[in-house]
Amino acid sequence: MKPTHFTHLGVYSDLIAACSSLRPLFPPAPPGRRTQQLVHDVLGFSPANEKPRKARVERRWRKDGLEGEEISWSVGYGPRTRAWLLRPSGVKERLPGVIALHDHGGFKFFGKEKIADGPLKTPPVVEDFRKIAYGGRAFANELAREGFVVLVPDIFLWGSRRFPSETIPEFDQATGGRMCSYWFKNPKAPRIARYNSMCVYHEHTVAKYCALLGTTFSGIVAYEDRVAADYLAGRRDVCTGRIGCVGLSGGGSRSTLLQATCNRIRAAVVVGMMSDSAGLLDHNVVCHTWMIFPPGWGRHGDWADLAACRAPSPLLVQYDKEDLLFTMAGMKAAHQRITRHYRSVGAAANYRGEFYPGPHKFDARMQAVAFAWLKRQLAA
Repeated sequence: MKPTHFTHLGVYSDLIAACSSLRPLFPPAPPGRRTQQLVHDVLGFSPANEKPRKARVERRWRKDGLEGEEISWSVGYGPRTRAWLLRPSGVKERLPGVIALHDHGGFKFFGKEKIADGPLKTPPVVEDFRKIAYGGRAFANELAREGFVVLVPDIFLWGSRRFPSETIPEFDQATGGRMCSYWFKNPKAPRIARYNSMCVYHEHTVAKYCALLGTTFSGIVAYEDRVAADYLAGRRDVCTGRIGCVGLSGGGSRSTLLQATCNRIRAAVVVGMMSDSAGLLDHNVVCHTWMIFPPGWGRHGDWADLAACRAPSPLLVQYDKEDLLFTMAGMKAAHQRITRHYRSVGAAANYRGEFYPGPHKFDARMQAVAFAWLKRQLAA
């Protein structure tokens, strides 16, 4: 029996039934061009120019067996995007490319730094964050050592693309400041903690602006990652047609959206960010970013349908069994739904769903499996 009471809706639990009576919620959306076009239409942000503008290399370095570049470009609005590019030192031939997508994490002060080591020392607050989310590793650097050209871009609202504190509305600042100790307990970095806290509320403000402007937060994020994909595809040291993407949590949302909207992506890894949409009802809405809720998509399909809309394009989803952001039932339902989609196009082997013990994370074991899978999928 379907639940009739939802914790966070309470006396309005019957709103779900009222919405379902108007039109089916989360109807099946099979893979193919029609669903792909629906995704683009709902996301509402597909500028004709998806190329990085005035891209330039800001600096280069060699460190720990890798060559690094800091690259910047404009996406056409806001501050310039900063990205790090990593590749094995001394390798002259072309290599497959991977876009490493940083997470949300309630941590917007930094972006790429959360998953990659650059030319400078890693801040202690980032090292603490990695211990929880990534097994203490800068996974983008580890991925580059496996023989990939790895691009790690900042995204809308994070790192080099973050809003300056003074631009954030006073209400968001004041509320975030009061909640600082709750949202981000780290005495090592009070300024960063306060910024991350105020951004919890600021994301809602930005999502309202997106709605007012006829677009979506998800759409802007997906567009900016497609710009990054275009940059990586255009490099002479990257193998033509051999580009993948990988990310945890909010990075998993980004990987899902990029897989769905970008034909340059040959294989995608989504970590800790998959459930069917029905499984997100009740207590699993409040803990998620607007990235996973493109307004209006529920009329057309499910989050799992969006992830699978480019089947047979290879897709690896890694689920954490004790992930507090999802229910096990929701994760299993998504796994079953994606499996059916890939079977429907005769490519069951191109989807792989794996369930790991433990909480929300992308640890060393999961990384090793994901890297090996990307190596196979992006082989010549």
